Amino acid sequence: MTRVSVGSRLHFGFQNLSLAHRRLYGGVGVALAEPRLELRAERSETVDCDDEAAREYVAAVVDHLDVPGARVRVDDDLPRHAGLGSGTQLALASLVAVAGAYDRSVDPRAVAPELGRGGRSGIGVATFEGGGFVVDGGHPTELFTTAAPERGEWTVPPVVARHELPDDWRFVLVVPDVSDGRSGEEEDQSMRTVVERADPTLAEDVAQLVTQHLLPAVASGDRTAFGAAVNRLGRLNGAWYADEQGGVYRPPAGELVAGLADESAVAGAGQSSWGPTVYALTGVDEAERVADAARDALTDTDHEGHVRVAAPRNHGAVVDE
Repeated sequence: MTRVSVGSRLHFGFQNLSLAHRRLYGGVGVALAEPRLELRAERSETVDCDDEAAREYVAAVVDHLDVPGARVRVDDDLPRHAGLGSGTQLALASLVAVAGAYDRSVDPRAVAPELGRGGRSGIGVATFEGGGFVVDGGHPTELFTTAAPERGEWTVPPVVARHELPDDWRFVLVVPDVSDGRSGEEEDQSMRTVVERADPTLAEDVAQLVTQHLLPAVASGDRTAFGAAVNRLGRLNGAWYADEQGGVYRPPAGELVAGLADESAVAGAGQSSWGPTVYALTGVDEAERVADAARDALTDTDHEGHVRVAAPRNHGAVVDE
């Protein structure tokens, strides 16, 4: 039996969504220790999986490896369609676990496209591989098509920068009880619409932000500067997405971000991917205070929800055989 354990990820945004520039997308994000996915696999004559979402990936992995089947059990799962990267982590954990059960070695980055992952952002694949703060290089713009490519007809964007985050940083996660964030065909259609309409000048502002503020901040461990940079990155991305998600942030994320920004211990706040998860960056000693502020923000916006504190994860998935 092979067991795989991996945390979630935050997606802060993209570097470019305009067809006017040479490279498209270019994700920016960070690996988290929590919430966590844990699953185990062993050999079987059939595909036997207790998790509906994982079953599709397990079946695809069995076909890819040309093995009879696999028995997979998901012991801990990530929230689905919440902006925490559940799909990619589930797909790659299934791949590595089933391969391990058959004493096979696999390259998650190479196989991810066959599983339908890594088509736009490479952050989920990169954080599965090595954790940390990651910037990917995106795709050549000339490869963009209005119709979504078939599975496997892409390569995962390369990692162009990776840094470990200080152990005393914490991300307070707020997940309001609202409808799921966009995924699948709905997400594909929204992304194509955004790309076709994107203002190219925003990418120039993002490039300056990433190179002159964000990367120096993470390299030097400056939490205040890093928080300010990811907060601005989220707002710039929100200008691209405003028509598709109903504002700079997807409601009620904007109200939650504003509420958290009033807390002095918060270095920066924003929305992860399509949401609904909102994050706030703080320090380990202030984390519970910020978590209380997050609960107050939920109450003030008349929303139920869940709040948790997560440390950064500076390593890849853990595999036990």
